[in-house]
Amino acid sequence: MKKYVNQWVAPAAMLGFAACNVAVAEDEPAKPAATAGPSVTDVLTASGITTSGYVAASYYHSNGYSTDHQFDNKHDSFQLDQASLTIAFQPKQGFGALVDVAAGEDMKILNAAEGSNPNTFDIVQGFVQYAGGPVTVIAGKYVTLAGAEVIAPTGNTNFSRSLLFFAEPLTHTGIRATYAVNDTLNVVAGVNNGWNYSSLSTSGSKTAELGLAWTPNKIFSLAAQAYVGKDPTFDAQRTLIDAVATYNATDALTFILSYDWGKQEQHVAGDPDLDWNGLAFYTNYALSDQWRLSLRLEYLDDKDGFVSGLYGTPQKLKEGTLTFGYAPVKSFELRIEARYDKSDKATFVRTITEDESSNPFADSQTGFALQGVYKF
Repeated sequence: MKKYVNQWVAPAAMLGFAACNVAVAEDEPAKPAATAGPSVTDVLTASGITTSGYVAASYYHSNGYSTDHQFDNKHDSFQLDQASLTIAFQPKQGFGALVDVAAGEDMKILNAAEGSNPNTFDIVQGFVQYAGGPVTVIAGKYVTLAGAEVIAPTGNTNFSRSLLFFAEPLTHTGIRATYAVNDTLNVVAGVNNGWNYSSLSTSGSKTAELGLAWTPNKIFSLAAQAYVGKDPTFDAQRTLIDAVATYNATDALTFILSYDWGKQEQHVAGDPDLDWNGLAFYTNYALSDQWRLSLRLEYLDDKDGFVSGLYGTPQKLKEGTLTFGYAPVKSFELRIEARYDKSDKATFVRTITEDESSNPFADSQTGFALQGVYKF
């Protein structure tokens, strides 16, 4: 019974208080409405700190185990590719810093490439910087200059990475200086630990980097970079020359050409040097505000079998990838991709059925992927 009594008593009391408040309000001046305090975003923006991030998840299926693929190396799997958060304070003058942390299945591969234990968390970038006039210097860990593609899926137009990406370094730890010659030309020079390593126990294994970035106008840009130094894993001198040219034919149509040449000089007398070179061509076309497509055609000549998953097997690789992107809102994109890889040797590790158990390798591979990428 108490519950029902309260249902009548409470409204009556409220009416009584309301009548008293009306009477008082007639005699008192109105008070200004309370205003909300600044949001966290407002505070960070005012201090010059920027935050950004993304989450990428996918389903990937292929008729093999993705030999010579960098991240999409599963056969039939749903997975969290990457979840990343970047916090940066990078003023045009003075000291600053950037930290980019990421988790997901891709980080296992990145950790392994960097010589660390393969786990699902990695500090992709973490560096301090100083900017003074035309010169900016960063020290710590940062992504490579090489290649047309990057670790973060938000910076690529395809789900899968190229064969060239598989043959290139990913991150470096060291010091890098960028000099802005003018508004169109930047010169980059640095010294890093080895090839791709976060830390080294072998002293003296350093790799020099040199890069040029030229953007004369909005239509054309050209970037060229070189890496020269000893890789302590092989105790051998390694060189990579990389160039990327971009041509924006229209607001909707872009062409990109990426070229790599690499060589490793063997440390054992009499052993032949290892050479490879490759070319990737991209066509990116915006069909509408929401739909786009990206076509990648690629060729890699692994002359001495250094790059390939089956080390020591020379081969010529080709691949074609077609990706459709659908972005219903600016912060989200769904990617649908089909890919075909072909080699002149049977080097692709395929799924083994009972009838094919005697031949675990194939000279081609097909793959299909769905990926969702959300940016914030």
